[in-house]
Amino acid sequence: MPQVVNIEKYFAMFEDTFSPKIVGELNGQHVKLVRLEGDKVPWHTHHAEDEMFWVLEGELEIHERGTVVTLHPGEFSIVPRGVEHRVVPVGRVKLVLVEPAGIAHTGDVKAEITRESFDRLIP
Repeated sequence: MPQVVNIEKYFAMFEDTFSPKIVGELNGQHVKLVRLEGDKVPWHTHHAEDEMFWVLEGELEIHERGTVVTLHPGEFSIVPRGVEHRVVPVGRVKLVLVEPAGIAHTGDVKAEITRESFDRLIP
């Protein structure tokens, strides 16, 4: 039987920021929910993985060297592997991330927000 994931139900389970929670898996990818607030993400690169940022609430700036795009609710963007980037939330933001299992979410850079593992909200 297909599993139904109610995103708001899962967001109600946590308040912490910069700590992605796994809510789904498919084809070696994790679907994660995360809240962001404040400018804490360092410049970093993923050499082997693309990264998708899908904004559910708030506004998110994706900075690449020399360019900035702003995402609004209902919009997503994919940062291709090898592109140096950082994200900056404008206020409080709710995001869905789709990225390979095992990705180091701040690349090779260790920062205050770096996590070695991610909480699972699904069995």
